[in-house]
Amino acid sequence: MNTVEVENVTFRYRTGQGVDEVTFQAAPGELLGIVGPNSAGKSTLLRLLSKVVAPQRGRILIQGREIGALPRLALAQRVAVVPQEFHVAFPFRVAEVVLMGRYPHAGGGAWESHRDRAVAQAALEATGIADLASRRMDELSGGERQLVSIARALAQEATILLLDEPTAHLDLRHQGIVLEILLRHHQRGRGTTILVSHDLNLAAEHCDRLLLLARGAVQALGRPEEVITEAHLAPAYGCPVTVERHPVSGRPRVQGVLNHRGNHGTVSHHSPDAREAGRS
Repeated sequence: MNTVEVENVTFRYRTGQGVDEVTFQAAPGELLGIVGPNSAGKSTLLRLLSKVVAPQRGRILIQGREIGALPRLALAQRVAVVPQEFHVAFPFRVAEVVLMGRYPHAGGGAWESHRDRAVAQAALEATGIADLASRRMDELSGGERQLVSIARALAQEATILLLDEPTAHLDLRHQGIVLEILLRHHQRGRGTTILVSHDLNLAAEHCDRLLLLARGAVQALGRPEEVITEAHLAPAYGCPVTVERHPVSGRPRVQGVLNHRGNHGTVSHHSPDAREAGRS
């Protein structure tokens, strides 16, 4: 059974932005990447999958159940979310924030059980921030806060992990840590990971399948080599591109090219600064 099924889903904000007639499925153990230009509907789709907004048409099934029929606690046991930016209103310690990921499993008793603490500690170690456990959240850098957000989501032990640009604020070392965590999560077959990314090359290199959105609609869905093509990307991004093969992995990789006006098609972000400039 697919863990996520999205069937002809439409949602529009008052501004007109949103998604139209989106259909796709995600299987257990799959790493699915959602890519596309700014305002394509990528973040809206994650908001729909996490029940922040509800479909105006169509339906979403989480492990075979309508998302609208799932109580919040039941949904949190199934779906964990890592947002683009993670802020905590109060100066909690890092260990406390990660432990909050155990709340959906609290039941009727004290939720700080031995298992809860062990799972939280494992999440801290998996993300490489165990040494930050006693630090206050307001003392951390943006990249460190993002790693805390990922650790909290891992501690939640949900079947489905939704990530919105999880590497956007991280340096190269921590980007590698995050990708290693996601790949390990995927390879163990413990759940489904859905990753939104502006970095086409990162998504093409690591995802099992890609969903390309543009103007709120699905432009392509399939293996990276099926989606990352000049025929799909040029109209989606509105600029010419070239697609090559990575010399080691053989996966497709993208390079924007100059158009006739001398503007550069920025569809492939190779540096952290470029990724920051291209976020939506």
